[in-house]
Amino acid sequence: MTEELYRRLLAEAESDYEGFWARRAREEIDWIKPFTRTLDESNAPHYRWFDDGVLNVSVNCLDRHIAQRADKPAIVFEGEPGDVRVLTYRELLAEVGRFANALRAQGINTGDRVVIYMPMVPEAVIAMQACARIGAIHSVVFGGFSGESLKGRIIDAGATAVVTADGGHRGGRIIGLKAICDQVLDECPTVRTLFVLKRAGNAIAWRPGRDIWWHEAVADVSADCAPVAVGSEHPLYLLYTSGSTGRPKGIQHASAGYLLGTILTMRWVFDIREDDVFWCTADVGWVTGHSYVAYGPLACGATMVMYEGAPTIPDPGRFWDLCERHRVSVFYTAPTAIRALKKHGDDYPRGHDLSRLRLLGSVGEPINPEAWMWYYQVIGQGRCPIVDTWWQTETGVHMIAPIPGIVALKPGSCTRPLPGIVADVVDAEGTPVTAPDEGGFLVIKRPWPSMLRTIWGDPERYRETYWERFQNRYYVSGDGARRDADGYFWVMGRVDDVLKVSGHRLGTMEIESVLVAHPLIAEAAVVGRPDELTGEAICAFVVPRGPRPSGDERAALIAELRAWVGEKIGPIAKPADIRFADNLPKTRSGKIMRRLLRAVARGETVDEDVSTLENPDILRQLQGHDPQ
Repeated sequence: MTEELYRRLLAEAESDYEGFWARRAREEIDWIKPFTRTLDESNAPHYRWFDDGVLNVSVNCLDRHIAQRADKPAIVFEGEPGDVRVLTYRELLAEVGRFANALRAQGINTGDRVVIYMPMVPEAVIAMQACARIGAIHSVVFGGFSGESLKGRIIDAGATAVVTADGGHRGGRIIGLKAICDQVLDECPTVRTLFVLKRAGNAIAWRPGRDIWWHEAVADVSADCAPVAVGSEHPLYLLYTSGSTGRPKGIQHASAGYLLGTILTMRWVFDIREDDVFWCTADVGWVTGHSYVAYGPLACGATMVMYEGAPTIPDPGRFWDLCERHRVSVFYTAPTAIRALKKHGDDYPRGHDLSRLRLLGSVGEPINPEAWMWYYQVIGQGRCPIVDTWWQTETGVHMIAPIPGIVALKPGSCTRPLPGIVADVVDAEGTPVTAPDEGGFLVIKRPWPSMLRTIWGDPERYRETYWERFQNRYYVSGDGARRDADGYFWVMGRVDDVLKVSGHRLGTMEIESVLVAHPLIAEAAVVGRPDELTGEAICAFVVPRGPRPSGDERAALIAELRAWVGEKIGPIAKPADIRFADNLPKTRSGKIMRRLLRAVARGETVDEDVSTLENPDILRQLQGHDPQ
């Protein structure tokens, strides 16, 4: 994108908001029946976009590329054991057609829900696209979730079929996905069919009449599956995200608006080009994997990499080895992964040819400046812009992010809203915050096409969660933010992760950034606990670069870290409690489970399901039951 085009898009969106989105939708989407209505606000906050238009999302991701890109690689897959597969657009369309017909053969039709519980293999994307082709609504459940989590999502969605695998490779071992399904499906009365992909070759039980091997289901099936025409507002998928009550919310996304958002952000933020090899490291179980693995890259006709396993198998150079061998040019990953790989030093990335990289991206949480600089200098070799993206499961696609080469970068800031996105920072009354660097609630003031439409089966919860705080005027993101004198947004973390100590608001991310900037600290997570004197006390959980300290060494390091934070932020930000551990409690996707840390900090008993953690035993260290 040129600076002139960027300025023109901003001006167009400001002067003619609906016309701006209508023009983008007509340019980017292949319609079966073009829309005549752009935005329906009559039932706000249940907004509708392009609602009299008709399309098929799978056609927009596959069929429309066959004339010019039939033999272009669509997916370059590598499994953790080292197996590699390449699927061209022609081959991918055929695989999607076969599985779509296999779904139909089992009585799955438009509007039916299909749960996908898979390893990170091409068949996960094939299953998603096959659902879109016949108008079924998919709900992907991350393959690291427990059986109870899977069961709850199946029941809430009322799924009639589940797609899984015998197992998947992760961290040098096999995760038995089929066995987990077997544990819970008897309690899911709506499920009639379980499709099973033979991936890992592990022994599994079998239920005749319910279980079907993937390869047998598609063996004698035509690759030609006529796409179902659906309305723009037809639900494309449900994706469950954690709620503040602990009960997951089924975020519902519509077909046309979501598709448009993925295409535009691929073009704007990733500057996607015909010869790029794009790699988003996210699992399809998360929204990042939906938008920037399963839909966005394919809708733009890009070549993308999929990797099944962990970034440290067989060593911490695996990501960089894949980048070199598969000639990755655009790389998109999470700050957690960046910090974890940084901990292993510079030798691993410097041992690989990363010269084809031209753009780097960050997603999932604010990236601290020290990790940003390492990413920029060591991985990008000082020549690749970093697009630090703020968005959510609910927003569908990037909302605040830099346009590479146009918007100047600031380490730690997601910079400015994209064209057509009206973001603001407001106080507790909903009044815009005007003073630079004053914190507040991050809100979106106008509806946008890729936004969630509702919470599945619970429209009132949708309204209460995202709109009620400010009387349905704004979408409430749940994140706190500040805006600097240049108008750049700095996300401070979830609102409940913004601490109020002695009447002063402190972002946990700011304190974490300072802690990991200390030369002896690799990772940090900060939470609050109630304090009679200050309202909230700051508790820091840190991972040292070397062994966990003990005795006098531990006491000295605690004093040094408290002084360090006091020097960098101010005495009020000094943690009242610092605990050391070998690592932090994270899900297998790399997300830090701050809810568990808050329970530990408060001395509460952790009685929830921790099976989704990469290392459940780390809680013993943090609770002091495993001293060193």
